[in-house]
Amino acid sequence: MIKIVSWNINSIRLRLVNLKMLVDQYKPDILCLQETKVDNSQFPINEVRSMGFDFIEFDGEKSYNGVAILSKMPLKNINKIDILNYQQKRHISASINISNQQVDLHNFYVPAGGDIPDVSINDKFDHKLKFIDWMSEYFNKNSQRQNIILGDFNIAPSPFDVWSHRQLLNVVSHTQIEVDKLNNLQNKGNFVDCHRHFVEPDKKIYSWWSYRSLDPFKTNRGRRLDHIWISNKLKENLIDTKIFTEYRIAKLPSDHVPISITLGI
Repeated sequence: MIKIVSWNINSIRLRLVNLKMLVDQYKPDILCLQETKVDNSQFPINEVRSMGFDFIEFDGEKSYNGVAILSKMPLKNINKIDILNYQQKRHISASINISNQQVDLHNFYVPAGGDIPDVSINDKFDHKLKFIDWMSEYFNKNSQRQNIILGDFNIAPSPFDVWSHRQLLNVVSHTQIEVDKLNNLQNKGNFVDCHRHFVEPDKKIYSWWSYRSLDPFKTNRGRRLDHIWISNKLKENLIDTKIFTEYRIAKLPSDHVPISITLGI
């Protein structure tokens, strides 16, 4: 079995204790992080290596963005694409070996998109939509490969991925144009949404709760912004998924919680 975790950790240096707790608890083989918020020269590589990860790849910037892949398995063909040439660290990929097959693992931190869902007055929203379009085009061209894409996509696509579909229809992360573009990405890349695969379509599931809520589970106004998708060819290998909701109320929590899949090989 291979356990793969994705987590928007919202500063790796600030949450090293939380990271170690997750590794000790779940023992992932591969752990993909977003919003590491650290320049490459300051990445805590020794602390991460002490958690059992021998293969570590990262690309970050001070205080913003940043992605990393921590692995107990060899990583090959490392690639860090500056998507749309915004000079932002939002992508890292590597090839792993699963059952003697090469699988390409892509870790994304999709732009949040700002507050106003209007490209004519909000450049950040325009950037987000173009970012998803870039992903759709890329994976349409590479749909015959074995792919795993994951990360903070900053879009909750289903009415049951948000606490109120009606109230969030015009809120960035759940607008119709974002949902349509994310569905197009899924179709173009022939992907399976792992965390919906085992869950009834009308069951609410979340991976993010705002810091504005002092008691996030009391109001439970969450959104499912974090995703792990696999090529349809890998669907028969998918045996389990998890969402670690308890990490939202840990000491010094990220507003996102870790999510994981287990692949049987």
